[in-house]
Amino acid sequence: MKKIALLVSFLLLFSLKSAAQEIKEPSKPKEKGHEDKNKFRQMYDLLATPNMYRTASGAPGPEYYQQQADYKMDIELDDKNTKLYGEETITYHNNAKETLEYVWLQLDQNIAAKTSKTPLVESAGIESSISAAGFSRKYMEEKFDGGFNIEFVKDAKGNPLNYIVNETMMRINLSKPLHHGEKVVFTIKWWYTINNYLLDGGRSGYEHFKDGNNLYILAQFYPRMAVYNDVEGWQNMQFWGSGEFALPFGNYEVNITVPSDHIMEATGVLQNRNAVFTADQIKRYEIATQSFDKPIVIVTQAEATENEKGFSVLKKTWKFKAENVRDFAISTSRKFIYDAMAVKIGDKNIMAISLYPKEGNPLWEQFSTKAVAHTLKSYSSYTFDYPYPKAVSVNAQDQGMEYPMICWNFGRPDSDGTYSDRVKYGMLGVIIHEVGHNFFPMIVNSDERQWTWMDEGLNTFMEYLAEISWEPTFPVDRGPAKMIVPYMSGDQSKIEPIMTNSECIKQFGNNAYGKPAAGLNILRETIMGHELFDYAFKTYANRWKFKHPTPEDFFRTMEDASAVDLDWFIRGWFYTTDYTDIGIKEVKRYFVSEEQPKGFKAPIPNRRNRLKATGPLVYMIAEGSEDYKPEINKPLVLKEVKTLDEFVQKNFSESEKNKLSIPKYFYQVTFNKPGGLVMPIIVAITYEDGTVEKQTFPAQIWRMNDDEVTRTFATQKIVSKIVVDPNLETADIDLSNNTWPKQEVKSKFE
Repeated sequence: MKKIALLVSFLLLFSLKSAAQEIKEPSKPKEKGHEDKNKFRQMYDLLATPNMYRTASGAPGPEYYQQQADYKMDIELDDKNTKLYGEETITYHNNAKETLEYVWLQLDQNIAAKTSKTPLVESAGIESSISAAGFSRKYMEEKFDGGFNIEFVKDAKGNPLNYIVNETMMRINLSKPLHHGEKVVFTIKWWYTINNYLLDGGRSGYEHFKDGNNLYILAQFYPRMAVYNDVEGWQNMQFWGSGEFALPFGNYEVNITVPSDHIMEATGVLQNRNAVFTADQIKRYEIATQSFDKPIVIVTQAEATENEKGFSVLKKTWKFKAENVRDFAISTSRKFIYDAMAVKIGDKNIMAISLYPKEGNPLWEQFSTKAVAHTLKSYSSYTFDYPYPKAVSVNAQDQGMEYPMICWNFGRPDSDGTYSDRVKYGMLGVIIHEVGHNFFPMIVNSDERQWTWMDEGLNTFMEYLAEISWEPTFPVDRGPAKMIVPYMSGDQSKIEPIMTNSECIKQFGNNAYGKPAAGLNILRETIMGHELFDYAFKTYANRWKFKHPTPEDFFRTMEDASAVDLDWFIRGWFYTTDYTDIGIKEVKRYFVSEEQPKGFKAPIPNRRNRLKATGPLVYMIAEGSEDYKPEINKPLVLKEVKTLDEFVQKNFSESEKNKLSIPKYFYQVTFNKPGGLVMPIIVAITYEDGTVEKQTFPAQIWRMNDDEVTRTFATQKIVSKIVVDPNLETADIDLSNNTWPKQEVKSKFE
């Protein structure tokens, strides 16, 4: 018994040792490991971590807050000396949980100060030629000084507050900490010399006419509270000129004193119409409030022309109130003609208004106010009902700039009153665009100082929708995917990702306006479809109206409200400078055969799809291959392929047989992707008889192979042509590889 036990032990030990010897060392990988670079990986590496302020769904969180800044201002315009004087009392509400020891204000007008550093940050060589006036302005004349002159900053009791000005920002050091739920009141008095924006540049200022009169468009004219939020604390980035404005919401009461012969419009509701308009003008305005089909002229051209002849030394004060706005702007001149009409938006009547000098007619009286009304209707249909009581379009030469309820827009006819289509549509486009900015960013209040695309890109997309609904053949210059191709196919050293700070963009219009608009159009037309896109876009607009969204809030909402995974699109389109280039690498035609080809190896059954290798087999023979026999390999006729015919006869009833589709030809198409961007593959197949069939393969077709993929097309008819992206939906930069059989692509000259 003991011997048997020893023998068993010996055999067990031997077997274990042998097994151990058979276990091989794990083979070392030939190459080092790598990170996940799949184009469809999720964007956790790029997006900010969700929190109680901003949720993973893209909606404001339960702890979301925003500050409020209320203003009471008295403004006076010195028309003779082109100076503006102001005194404001700001009530700042701290809704943040943390305590603030100081507050920051924007002094954007300081960009025009004699000591401004803005001109010093631009590369500037000697121009090969320059006008005498330009030479004088650049090299000979004293530099214009248009910065703020701060006379005092005082607390609510009239005591001086300590402050420091750092270029375009001013920090006020509070006399005591401002805790959560508290408010602080302080007063600032200032003045500055208004710039002639046609000479000195700028987003506001005045235009001087040959008749001696000025047309004022006044914005950034007062010290404005900066944004404090959960994302970056104080948004106190300097204003260099390109990155626009980040501002909190608040309520405004503004009194503006101007010469008595001026006509004015501004942000807010006019409180003393009876004191500033004539009796006849008030009657006309009342008629306009009920005119929904055409504008009513309130201040006529004859009245404006009469005003132009004088220069009143008398004064008149216009009083405006505005609720829940992020900014305030004014336009005033004795040259203004004024017309208006009502627009029905939801259950409210909104006033669409235009102000323009006689130099703007007949173009402006024909189109401006109607374009304002159309814009409000179009944008409201895709977002939310326009909430403000009015929208004003002001004609200002070479301008295009937006503020709550009011904007400046270029476009004038020639001196004889004639105008080209280019001038007409240019004017209509800028009016639609600037009025549309009421929605983005005046209401959906994104940070323009940081992310220009969040207002300009979204607004350009909405502008495109409004333009083609104004007129289907509107000559749009941004929006459709094909229009961004020249930019995306350009010199990579001159291109940045959309997600680039506003001040660091080389091609501002293409990057911040054109490419985001084209991307949204691709999402709507090709990737998501109208129904899913429109619902998600409207959800974003309603979630973030009167709030401060970030790019993450937009990206997450578009996915959350649509159930469409967009990480691949957002990563490529917004975070890289990759481009689309999808082509046809190869097309092979196959025929069904019962004859086994040489070197055939039976496929291994897939456990989830065993039918593929369940015998008896039929074989696919490639045209032109060594197994191809023209006399045998012909278009499929069921009875000529015994194996297949027997399977059909055995497994289908007569009614089922009648429903079978029996293809005759089989085409294997290999698509390649020289470009870095992922996009759906859109294919148009043209048959010998001229009919066309379109198929779209989702972008996810590239998830396993980012270089090339293959699809099979089983057809009843001979294919004569295959085209990728036939309607130019994906911004494909190279069409020379999009067609089979390959065709020569004509040059632009041809």
